[in-house]
Amino acid sequence: IRNISIIVNQLEIYDKNNVLVIRREIEALKKRLEECEKNHTKPEYPSLPSPDIGTCEHGQIINISKPFVVQLNYVGPNHLYGGWGRDSLLGADQNVQWVAPLRTDTRLMEGMRLYPSYNDLTIYNHAAERIISKPYNNFSDCGQGGGLILYNNMFYYNCYNTLNICKYDWKNNVITRAALPGATYTNRFSYSHTAWQDIDLAADEEGLWVIYATEVNAGNIVISKLNDTSLAVLQTWNTNQFKHGVSNAFMVCGVLYATRAISTKQEEIFYMYDTKTNEEGKLSVIFDKMKEKVQSLSYNPNDHRLYMYNDAYLIHYDLSFTSLSKPKSKIMHSKINPIKIK
Repeated sequence: IRNISIIVNQLEIYDKNNVLVIRREIEALKKRLEECEKNHTKPEYPSLPSPDIGTCEHGQIINISKPFVVQLNYVGPNHLYGGWGRDSLLGADQNVQWVAPLRTDTRLMEGMRLYPSYNDLTIYNHAAERIISKPYNNFSDCGQGGGLILYNNMFYYNCYNTLNICKYDWKNNVITRAALPGATYTNRFSYSHTAWQDIDLAADEEGLWVIYATEVNAGNIVISKLNDTSLAVLQTWNTNQFKHGVSNAFMVCGVLYATRAISTKQEEIFYMYDTKTNEEGKLSVIFDKMKEKVQSLSYNPNDHRLYMYNDAYLIHYDLSFTSLSKPKSKIMHSKINPIKIK
């Protein structure tokens, strides 16, 4: 209505007949708007107050906001794969923004930029750039796939062409690594629309996690809790969800959430696994995306947001949860025994 009103003011100068037509359209739009407001019904799940940041005093995810498109990554639209976000350690400095696009081969991560503030990110200003590419060393220090994360000022990622996890101290340019026992790699069990993300690092209120698959578990998703200092595996859970049937996944309060594409413009959170109760279930939370493929998806416990790298664009979403007193939606559950690694 506001846009048409502007057009009316312009048309009044040139064509009074057109003005009358447009005004009739405005009246029709106003009537439609009144009818919509009168017939508007509340959604099945009304908007809920956000639980306190940093706590897990809430139930499962119930809604995801519309996508907020921040901008294109700093190297351009041909770099479709990568990751971005803020430090995912609970209580960490949230001013710093990181972006790590992969090469156009969709596999090699050889560097990243860190911006001191969100405003600097939006205008590509004051970036601290780090390059870890060493071709003479077969790129062994580089990353593979978009499953990287910044946690406690350290980058964690799948070391190139190995089943190792790398921890990169970007301030001191020091890399440490440790093997992830049994993990498949080199595109054996990546996500459905994202190559080379066999090993996906994640973080939430409870610490650092890794999402991957093993031959022993028939390519189904495996979740492991990691010691962020030594990279040792503390505990492991096997799920029944085939990893290649998932477009991406993330952790919230010890619960794995997995997504799948339902169209070129929409994704659905359709699967969850609770590491506390060893229960898995189905749910349906649909959300929009700007581009067709989701190259990375990570949760930040400091703001209850999802950070998505979506065909070269940096996007984030706000999450809403059920309250603990509210009954959960109907989902199928089955109990699975965890594997504890001493």
